Amino acid sequence: MKAFSISADNDITVHASRKAARETGDGVFTTQEQLGELIGKDGKRLVENWNSLTGVAPVKKFTSTKVGVARIWDAIQGLGDSVDSTPETAEAEAQQKPHVAPEEAPVSEKTTRAKKAPTSAAARQGSKTATVLELLKRKGGATAQELMDATGWQPHSVRGFISGTVGKKMGLTVVSTKSESGERTYSIKA
Repeated sequence: MKAFSISADNDITVHASRKAARETGDGVFTTQEQLGELIGKDGKRLVENWNSLTGVAPVKKFTSTKVGVARIWDAIQGLGDSVDSTPETAEAEAQQKPHVAPEEAPVSEKTTRAKKAPTSAAARQGSKTATVLELLKRKGGATAQELMDATGWQPHSVRGFISGTVGKKMGLTVVSTKSESGERTYSIKA
C-alpha cells in the first residue's frame, strides 16, 4: 500500500510503506480523508499543493475544500508507479526531487469575436447599400460595371461589398453568373 507524506512546504512524496513515510517527520496519509485532515480548511495551502503538482493546470482557488482535496488525491495516485515497482525502487523514486509547477504558467485563453446575426435587408433610403440592393433585386440583376457606375467604387470594392455585406452580414443569397461575353452579373435570389 502506498503511503504519502506532505511537508510544511507542501511537497507531496510517495513512500513504499507507512513506516518509511513516518520516518520523514512530515504529515503522513494513505487515504483521501487523511489528506483532507492534514490540509485542513486552509484554501491557500490547498491551492499551493495543487499548483506544485506536475502536469496540472494551475488554479487560483477551488469551489470547496472537498473538491480540491479530491482533485489532489486523484492527481497523486499515479506517483511512484513504474513497471518494476518494488518497495526499494518506489522509495528511490519518492526520494527524487519533488514535482513542482513552473513559476509562471503560460496563459492559453483564446478569445474570438462573437458572430453577428444577419441584419435585415433594409437599408437607409438613398444610401449606396440601398442603391446596390435595388439593382441586385431587379429582373436579370446587375452587371459589375453597372454597380461600379452607380456607386463609384472600384471592381474589388464591389466584389467585397457583395460578398461581405450583402452575402454575409445581411444573409442574402447572391447569384453570380458570367455571360458568354465574359461579363459578370449579380442578382439576389428571391
